[in-house]
Amino acid sequence: MVSRVIPVEDFDLVIFGGTGDLARRKILPGLFRRFIAEQMPATSRIIGAARADMDRAAYQTLVRDAIAEFGGDEKEDTAGLEVFLAQLDYVAIDAMGDKGWDTLAGMMRDNVVKAFYFSVAPSLFGDLAERLHRFKIATAESRIVVEKPFGRDLESAKALNATLAAHFNEDQIYRIDHYLGKETVQNLMAVRFGNVLFEPLWNNHYVDHIQITVAETVGVGGRGAYYDKSGAMRDMVQNHLMQLLCLIAMEPPSQFGADAVRDEKLKVIRALEPVAPHHIVRGQYDANADGPSYREDASNPKSFTESFVAIKCHIANWRWTGVPFYLRTGKRMKSRVSEITVVFKDLGHSIFGDDGATHRNILSIRLQPNEGMDLQVTIKEPGPGGMRLIDVPLDMTFADALGDDAADVADAYERLIMDVIRGNQTLFMRGDEVEAAWAWTDPLIAGWEARHDVPKTYDAGSNGPEDALLLMHRDNRKWRDIKG
Repeated sequence: MVSRVIPVEDFDLVIFGGTGDLARRKILPGLFRRFIAEQMPATSRIIGAARADMDRAAYQTLVRDAIAEFGGDEKEDTAGLEVFLAQLDYVAIDAMGDKGWDTLAGMMRDNVVKAFYFSVAPSLFGDLAERLHRFKIATAESRIVVEKPFGRDLESAKALNATLAAHFNEDQIYRIDHYLGKETVQNLMAVRFGNVLFEPLWNNHYVDHIQITVAETVGVGGRGAYYDKSGAMRDMVQNHLMQLLCLIAMEPPSQFGADAVRDEKLKVIRALEPVAPHHIVRGQYDANADGPSYREDASNPKSFTESFVAIKCHIANWRWTGVPFYLRTGKRMKSRVSEITVVFKDLGHSIFGDDGATHRNILSIRLQPNEGMDLQVTIKEPGPGGMRLIDVPLDMTFADALGDDAADVADAYERLIMDVIRGNQTLFMRGDEVEAAWAWTDPLIAGWEARHDVPKTYDAGSNGPEDALLLMHRDNRKWRDIKG
């Protein structure tokens, strides 16, 4: 199998916050990987913009060090690295003042794609957008990329959208959620809508329930002060898990295009029913030998912020009525895993007696680690002694199925940045989609705040609080074991 890399147009990409952690860890090493893959034209330029005073040579050294620390095997291509570094430039800029903007304007070229990555705090989005226009740097064809958080509630999300809309049209705004750039997430759409096998079964007649799990082994660590004002609901459910829910539940779009896909995702969010308090479980990890408790990490001994949340929700439409969706995410869990699990219903009648009634088909889509999917099917156990049934997986781990091409699969940030240059918004969130997600999330948060709910403690390195297990057990179901 030959991997096909499609080059993009010539571009100028300005990274505001170009010396920051995200730029060093993800954006710049990802761009270098696309360069080595010959997806970036040799004439393209990447301009770092930040407060720090440094010249072009100093910035090239910073990027060289970042690639050495966070790059993959491609960093061994020293000749390619030198060519890539030659495409870099830098400008010291004041996001809230006039310093550096005339210099940046003079760097920009005509007749190329112009993209601006806002890898900064959302509080600076408005200042950057206003100055890009005042100094005549941005045009009607320019594109901006904004990172989450897209607000912390519906009111702030609307204000943020209004700020961006004052200077850019919706088709110029790329709200990035790196989960949507994962290869497996996109394969979810290919599996659903590219195979006659699955789509006819993708409804309440055949599906018993769906689980979505995003578990992390790390705690909040150095992000404690930020995270304590956010929590798992705002940090993960409102964006990452919501996007996975939309893709697993949406109706087939008329075509694989940006607005067609996002229209269907929006319908899912608007069809989500309110969640009863007893269908929500919140938790905080406790201390163990490997690390401190959440409250110690957050430096807040009375914190009521959740590091874990599990939710049972329903979608009020013809396809999914009666099918529960169970969502959970947490810090300091047993393993690092992101997984969507579609559990199909039992056989209507088993010709194999009680043994046949205990088996069911399960489709598991793994986002991380070991990206891939497997379908649990029932077969006869080999050997004599009668008809004994066992469950086995039809496994498609990308690394095994695609061989060397699996290593060439672009990282989520790489793919999404290239989509920005192409002008493809399919994998980016639209403003009304973000606001609809907050409109569903806000009442849940307001409810537990009004009730003064205290999160349940759970052992670090576990599957979460016992109450989360009961959330499933009450329905005679159980969570998939969290294992990497």
